[in-house]
Amino acid sequence: MGSVCKVLSVAPIGVNGHIIEVESDTTKGLPSLSIVGLGNKAIDESKERVRSAISNSLLEYPARRITINLAPAELPKDGTHYDLPIALALLASSGQLKQDELENAVFAGELALDGSIRPITGAVTIAETAKNTGHTKVYLPEANVAQATLVTDITVYGVKDLKSLYLHLKKEVQILPKHPTQKSTNTNNKHSIDYLDDIYGQEQAKRALVIAAAGHHNILLSGTPGAGKTMLAKTLNSLLPPLTAEECLEVTKIHSLSGQRADTVITDRPFRAPHHTSSQVALVGGGTRPRPGEISLAHLGVLFLDEIPEYPRSVLESLRQPLEDHIISVSRANSQVTYPADFMLIATMNPCPCGYYGDPERECTCSMTNILAYQKRLSGPLLDRIDIVIPVSRIPHRELLNEKSSTKEQHIKALADIKNAKTIQTKRYKSSKKSNNSLTNNEIKRFAPLSPTAKQFLDTAADKLKLSARSYFKVIKVARTIADIAGEKDIETPHLAEALQYRKVT
Repeated sequence: MGSVCKVLSVAPIGVNGHIIEVESDTTKGLPSLSIVGLGNKAIDESKERVRSAISNSLLEYPARRITINLAPAELPKDGTHYDLPIALALLASSGQLKQDELENAVFAGELALDGSIRPITGAVTIAETAKNTGHTKVYLPEANVAQATLVTDITVYGVKDLKSLYLHLKKEVQILPKHPTQKSTNTNNKHSIDYLDDIYGQEQAKRALVIAAAGHHNILLSGTPGAGKTMLAKTLNSLLPPLTAEECLEVTKIHSLSGQRADTVITDRPFRAPHHTSSQVALVGGGTRPRPGEISLAHLGVLFLDEIPEYPRSVLESLRQPLEDHIISVSRANSQVTYPADFMLIATMNPCPCGYYGDPERECTCSMTNILAYQKRLSGPLLDRIDIVIPVSRIPHRELLNEKSSTKEQHIKALADIKNAKTIQTKRYKSSKKSNNSLTNNEIKRFAPLSPTAKQFLDTAADKLKLSARSYFKVIKVARTIADIAGEKDIETPHLAEALQYRKVT
C-alpha cells in the first residue's frame, strides 16, 4: 500500500501520439482522488466514472487519499480514453493488480458507470504509437478493434468491460487477441452518378476528368446551371483506383481522430463536399481541441466545392498552402498540429450570378460590374493552382434521354487508361504515392523533358497567353499525364496543345 504504480496510455497530438505514463499513489488520509498533469474537463470528470466503474465491477475502490499523475505534465491531455488506465493504475496501487501484470502494454478506453468500455477516438494513432515505442500489446474497446488491427506487428485485445480485463490480467479468464479481418465497412456515400456513360454528352469534360484522375490534377468546371457540372464532379471518385492497405490505414486514422468513425474502417476514397456556409476552421481544421478539417478528411480522396465563388474568400484562400504542400499546420497558443491534406480539388462555378453569361440560348441579366465582381471572388493565385479549367455547355434537349449502352464501355476504357497511366508513373517515380501533379520544378526537368520543338511551342504560347511561372509548369505536368495516358514516353507538341486548352486565360 502506498507504492507508486504506472500504466501506459497515449495522447494523440495531430496524427502522431505521445506515450503517457499514468502514475497512481495511495497514501493515508481522508478518502479523495486528485488528478494532476494538465488534463482537461473530460479527464477531471473521469473521477466519477472510475469510482462507479470499479464499484460496479465488484472490485474494491480504496478508501484512501489517491493521487493520479499524467506524465509528462507539460503536455496537454484531452479525451475520455484515460479512464481505463486511471482505473488500472488505481487498482494496482491499491494492491489488487501487480505492476508486472501491466508491463509492456498500452491501455485506452472510456468507462461507463457499470464498468463497460465505450469506443474512443484515435484508436489507430494509439496502436501505432504503442508499436513505434516498442510495446507489444494494446488494450482497446471492442468497437475500436477493427481500426486498431490495421496496424501490423502488434497484438490488439478488444476489451468489453473492466471486470473481464481485470480477470485477464490476473490470468483467470483469457481475452483472445484480435486479428485483422477482410470484412471492412464501406462508409462513403454512394452517388447516383457513378459512370461516365450515365452522363449525356460533355465529351471534353469527361476527357478532362480522366486526365485529372490519372495525374491527380485539380479541376474546375464552369458553365450554366443544369449543364451537368455536379454530375461530372460526382463521377470523379469512381475513376480513382481503390485504396491500398497502407492508404486505408492513413484515411481511417484521420477519420478516427475526427471522431466520426470510431468503429469502422474506411475502404473507399473519401469524397467530401462541405457546404458553402462552412467556416474556415471546419475546412482547414482546428478549434479549441484541434481536429482535422474537411481538407484532411478528404486526404487521398476528393474535395468537392460546389459553386466555389459562394464560399467566403478567407475560406478559399486558406486552400492555397495545402494545395501546394499537401499538408496543413494548425497553430494555437499552446500547441501546433499538422494533418495531411493530399486531396484532389474539383470545383464548379457559374460564369455570373444569374448563370447565363455567354449562353447562346438565354440572355444574361447581370451587369458587367456584377459579372466581374463575381468572377473575381476566385483570386488569381488560387486559380493558378487549378490545373484544368473546363467550360461545360448545356446539352441540346434532343440529345437527352437517348438510348445509351448498358455495357459501360466508356467508363471501362477510362479506368483502363487511368490504371495504365498510374502504372507508368509508379515505375517512373519508383513510388505509388507520387503523381505527375506533385512534381517539383527540378523533377520536371528530369522526368518531363521537352524537345526543342515542343519547348519553342510552349514558350510562344506562354508569352501570348501571359502565363505565370506556376501555370507554365502546370501545363507541362498536365501534358506529362496526357502523354502517359497515350502510352508515349516523350511529351510532344499535341500533348502541350491539349494541356494549354485547359488553362483559364483572363
